[in-house]
Amino acid sequence: MKTNIGVFFGGRSTEHEISVISANQAMHAIDRSRYDVTPVYISKQGRWYTGEALLDVANYRDMASLLAKCTPVYMRPVFGDFNLYKEKKPLFGSDVAAHLDVVIPVLHGSNGEDGTFEGILDSIGIPYAGCDTLASANGMDKITMKMILRDCDVPVVDYVWFTDKQWYSSRDKLIEKIESEIGYPVIVKPANLGSSVGIGRAADRDQLIERVADAEKYSTRIIVEHMVENLKEINCSVLGDCDEYTTSVLEEPIKSGEILSYTDKYMGGSKGAKGMQASQKRIPAELPQEMTDRIRFLAGETFRALGCHGVSRVDVIVDADNDNIYVNEINTIPGSLSFYLWEATGISFDKLMDRLVQLALKRNRERAQKTVSYDANIFSMGGGVKGTKGKLK
Repeated sequence: MKTNIGVFFGGRSTEHEISVISANQAMHAIDRSRYDVTPVYISKQGRWYTGEALLDVANYRDMASLLAKCTPVYMRPVFGDFNLYKEKKPLFGSDVAAHLDVVIPVLHGSNGEDGTFEGILDSIGIPYAGCDTLASANGMDKITMKMILRDCDVPVVDYVWFTDKQWYSSRDKLIEKIESEIGYPVIVKPANLGSSVGIGRAADRDQLIERVADAEKYSTRIIVEHMVENLKEINCSVLGDCDEYTTSVLEEPIKSGEILSYTDKYMGGSKGAKGMQASQKRIPAELPQEMTDRIRFLAGETFRALGCHGVSRVDVIVDADNDNIYVNEINTIPGSLSFYLWEATGISFDKLMDRLVQLALKRNRERAQKTVSYDANIFSMGGGVKGTKGKLK
C-alpha cells in the first residue's frame, strides 16, 4: 500500500487564502505513483473537512457549495491513533474517513504555523513534516526569534518590543525609548504574523502612534524595529533538519513601495496570480559571491539556532549603504513551500515533497528511541506518598 499523506491547510489565520493556494500547489506536486493524498481543509471557523473537491482552487469561490461536497472530520487526541474520523458516524459501515501515515501542514500564520497545530500532532504521535512545536513558536514570534538569534551572534536590526497593555499604560516612556535607542524611521510589526499584515513605516511620533494602533489589531505583542532605508530584501530557503541541511539559491523580491506588501508577495501585481511564486523577483539574486555565501550561511545558522526542520525560508535585509546583512525573519511554513527556489537549485517540486515526507518519518524514528516515560509504577510500591492526603496501602 502507498503511504497516505494528510495535507492540512486553511485555518483560523489572516493568511487563510494563501494557505489554500500553497497547499493545492503542494498536493498537485506529490508523486501519486508513490503516495496517496488526503486533503484536510480547516475553515476560518476551525471546522475540519476532507473531500476531492478541495483539490481544485476554483471551487473555493463558492465556499457553501464546496463544503456541501465535503465530509466534516476530526482526529482523536489519542496517541497512536492516526485515523481521520467522520464527524457524523454512519448507521452502517466505518466512521473512519482515512488513515493517515504522515502529515504535511501547510498552515500559514497564527493558529497553525505558530506551533499550536504541531502540538496537536505531537500529542497524537503522527509523523509530520516541518518544525516542531517549539521551533514553530519561536520562529513565528518575531520577538523571541530575534532574542535567540542575537544570543547566537546572528545579526538582527535594533528593536524595542512591548505589549498592547504596556503601550496604553506607559506609552510616553516607550516612545522615548524608541526615539532614543532606535530613532526614526522605524518599522512597526505585530509580533506573530507574517505576509506583511499589520506592518507599517513610521517617520515621526504621530505616525508611530498610528502604526502601533494598526499593529495591535492583530497581536498583543508589538515590535518596533530600526528601518534600513536603502535596503535590499533577499530570501533563502533551507531544507533538512538542524543538524544536516541545504540552502537554496537566493531571490530578491521586487517591491512596489517602501515595504514588500501582501500584494507584492502573493498577487504579483496582477489579478489572478497564484501564490508566492507569482510575485516579482530576481532568481538568482544579483549579488557578489562573497555576499551570497554570507547570506546562505546566515540562513543556515538561523535554521540551526531555532531548531528548525523540513523546509523554511529565511528573509534577510542588506543595507546597501554599508553592505551590512541582518536576518529579518524566518517563515517555517513558507508560501508555496519555496518550491520555486528549490527548482532553481535543482530539486523539482515532487522531489521536495518526497524529501519532506522522508524527513518526517526519519524524525519520528529518532523520537521513538528517546525515553519519555518509565514503566515503573511508584503507586504500586507501597508506603506513603509525600504531599498527599493519607497513605497508599
